[in-house]
Amino acid sequence: MGALSRLAAALAIVASLALGGAARAEGPSATGGYELLTPQGGGPFPAVVVMHGCDGVSAHTRAWAQRLVGWGYAALIIDSFRPRGMSNVCSQPLNVPPLTRAGDAVAAKAYLQSLPNIAKARIGLIGFSHGGWAALTAAGSFTAVVAYYPWCSGQVPANTLVLIGSADDWTPSQRCSGGNVKVYSGATHAFDANVNATYLGHRMVHDAGAASDAEDRTRQFFAARLGR
Repeated sequence: MGALSRLAAALAIVASLALGGAARAEGPSATGGYELLTPQGGGPFPAVVVMHGCDGVSAHTRAWAQRLVGWGYAALIIDSFRPRGMSNVCSQPLNVPPLTRAGDAVAAKAYLQSLPNIAKARIGLIGFSHGGWAALTAAGSFTAVVAYYPWCSGQVPANTLVLIGSADDWTPSQRCSGGNVKVYSGATHAFDANVNATYLGHRMVHDAGAASDAEDRTRQFFAARLGR
């Protein structure tokens, strides 16, 4: 079964309920799922596909989805790990390669375009860390892409905003080049998450100033390219 077929099957039977001002539909499946959150109303809404980090779908992932809904977007969270029998690839990131996850993102876009309440030409992508790496890989298929602290390989596509810290020793900012790269002085990996820890030898500390600025830049970037 292809990625789009799996996604469509997971979302074929949905339960809708109120959740923080949003309508939420979650497709149950044996190994994992996908979550679609939409603003109140009938749409059609612009939409953003949300790609989690190397530790899987987390509270951080869902907080970003809720934030996007608050800005007027439908948000589709893709779980790239559980359907493949994994929960964490932080120590072995190529267990689910970025190209594989990029395929998930493209399949998610196709699914969204099949929904009557989604604005088919206004679909963006956001990813974090490992998900940001995947987002860069899938950038050519989306109108607007935001990648938080991704693994870069040089020039960032023109339709992509990269937000990264100068003190990131996991995905170094020096690997990212281009006009849409914002480097936060002194910020570490996962600077926007509620974290203060060393994980696999990498320091991660919440930076309130960088997080706030990055959130504003994300909102403005999507508004300019996807509308609201």
